[in-house]
Amino acid sequence: MRLVIQRVREARVEVDGGCTGSIAAGLLVLIAVAKNDTSADADYLVDKLLGLRVFPDDAGKMNRSVVEAQGSLLIVSNFTLYGDCSKGRRPGFDQAAPPDLARTLYEYFVERLRTRDIAVETGIFQASMSVHLVNDGPVTLICESK
Repeated sequence: MRLVIQRVREARVEVDGGCTGSIAAGLLVLIAVAKNDTSADADYLVDKLLGLRVFPDDAGKMNRSVVEAQGSLLIVSNFTLYGDCSKGRRPGFDQAAPPDLARTLYEYFVERLRTRDIAVETGIFQASMSVHLVNDGPVTLICESK
């Protein structure tokens, strides 16, 4: 699994002109599932995501997690994170999981987050979405389970 994590002041996702998820300060997380991923990959990334110290403390150092900063999460599925641009001009998606597996692990990931003490909003799996955000920092990180 691969996450692109952005610290945001606010973010929202829209499908067909309607808002499906919106947060104030927190993390916007784009998530992609690889064809060999399992629930163990999702569990690892749930713990990693919630423990990342990317919010400033009183001294201005990145020393607080999203939970400690009382932020929220906006989780958006994005299989194109596994796009391979190394050959030609059209990305290849051979490493991306097929939709059924990807949906199962995406939903598992979201549900595991919702069992924790944090607000979680989402987009809609496989929908064409518009993602709006105000980056904070900017702070953008990539985390992978493998």
